[in-house]
Amino acid sequence: MKQSAHGKSLTVSILSLSLLTVMAGAAVAPALGVIQAHFSSSNQLFIQMIISVPALFIVITNFIFPRLCRVFGSKTLVLIGLLLYTVGGCAAGLFDNIFVVLIMRAFVGIGVGIIMPLSTGLLSYYYSPEEQAGLMGHSSAMNQMGGVVATLLSGLLANISWRVSFLVYLMGLISIVLCLIYLPNDKITQEGPAEKESGGEGTAGVFRANIVYILAMFLLMSIFFIYPANFAMETAAEGIIPQNYIAVIMASMDFIAFLGGLLFVSAKKALGRNTKFLAPVCFLAGYLLLAAAGGWAGTLIGSVFIGFANGAGIPFIMTEASMKAGKAAATTVMPLISAALYLAQFVSPVLMSIVRTIFGEGAAHLPYWFAVVLAVWFVLWSSLIPTGKEER
Repeated sequence: MKQSAHGKSLTVSILSLSLLTVMAGAAVAPALGVIQAHFSSSNQLFIQMIISVPALFIVITNFIFPRLCRVFGSKTLVLIGLLLYTVGGCAAGLFDNIFVVLIMRAFVGIGVGIIMPLSTGLLSYYYSPEEQAGLMGHSSAMNQMGGVVATLLSGLLANISWRVSFLVYLMGLISIVLCLIYLPNDKITQEGPAEKESGGEGTAGVFRANIVYILAMFLLMSIFFIYPANFAMETAAEGIIPQNYIAVIMASMDFIAFLGGLLFVSAKKALGRNTKFLAPVCFLAGYLLLAAAGGWAGTLIGSVFIGFANGAGIPFIMTEASMKAGKAAATTVMPLISAALYLAQFVSPVLMSIVRTIFGEGAAHLPYWFAVVLAVWFVLWSSLIPTGKEER
């Protein structure tokens, strides 16, 4: 196998990329209050765009990513992405013009748009199908851990200055050093099963051939983002759990997601083909507990289910899609799955806003009940996902 010449160094280098991807927008979220105070004369929409602009440019970059792979080797692409991520991320704190800050945030998005497909696609390229499930689980775990570390660091740095909070993106230097030393500069564009099935019709053909995985990721992230967007407000409104415990519960949910990634392989061995129902059923159980039970027990257990669903669901979709696409996954299906993941961050709040308009603001635990409906749809859609080599 190709990785034998590199051993653990190559594995660690690729997995280090997963520490950075979730940080694209969320890393500086704890500093938004002090950032808003500094830019008090600016429209609040522009302040909120500090978080959302990276996701927009991630989606755009994902669609041109296969073309970039035809021109550059994997190491070159990774280093370009990491430099945009690190320099653009840190430089945002240097400027007093909100529009220049947003331009720097766009650079972060372009960087992650390059890094994200490679963080999983390189695992498909260098490792055998038997190894990919475990590595995808580790990649998901690193995603969650990176988000936790970045959020905590940004919150601490924000106490010093809003400008210093952007230095959290210096974490990209770790990956730059590792990938510079250990990552080969292979051209990863090649014809694989996914490309053959698409009939050589480019992105549209790949989308049609892999729509079951792409929409599954879109559903998963749309359902999950209802939790961080609404949990604090819903729990505070219920009035049972003190405010100072809410952040602890949310951080614990992230840790459970981390464990979900680590335990993914064990869960897959235990459940076999039924692994495809693990995430949607856990989401369904978690949001039902939050909506119907509430209180300490319903909130804590529901949060555990939701965290585990997120941590185990991502590597399942990534693994199944990458095994179908083969070594071409990084340039075919992974960019589209990445685009679906970040597009869901935009669409989930919009869908929730439409639901609130229809049913009114006063409906009890409306976000959770909406998540239950989406989770039922996710269960039904997951039944369409083929699993096992013989089904491909």
